[in-house]
Amino acid sequence: QVQLIESGGGLVQAGDSLRLSCTASRRTFRSYAMGWFRQAPGTEREFVAGISWTGAYTYYADSVKGRFTISRDNAKITVYLQMNSLQPEDTAVYFCAARNAGVDTSSTEYNYWGQGTQVTVSS
Repeated sequence: QVQLIESGGGLVQAGDSLRLSCTASRRTFRSYAMGWFRQAPGTEREFVAGISWTGAYTYYADSVKGRFTISRDNAKITVYLQMNSLQPEDTAVYFCAARNAGVDTSSTEYNYWGQGTQVTVSS
């Protein structure tokens, strides 16, 4: 069974940093585009960042551009989301997702999802 396992969430203060990790259970994910999405209570799941399978192309939501960095290590079948200067509005459950095509900002285009990791930023 294909699995994406996130880790690295937690409770931090405004201005702090966190790094999320997402490790895939199959080497075939090395050739998949990966995305990070987040969902706060009462809101729809929104795109945060995406990375092509080679890592050559990255995409960010305007709300996180300049603060978050997505990267991947295909040898470890892991994608990371470095989050700096966190703000209370970044509080959400963060999900990683994979698709066997290019990066897309729509959550409906992704076939595989992790279970999510909670990020809470206090003011």
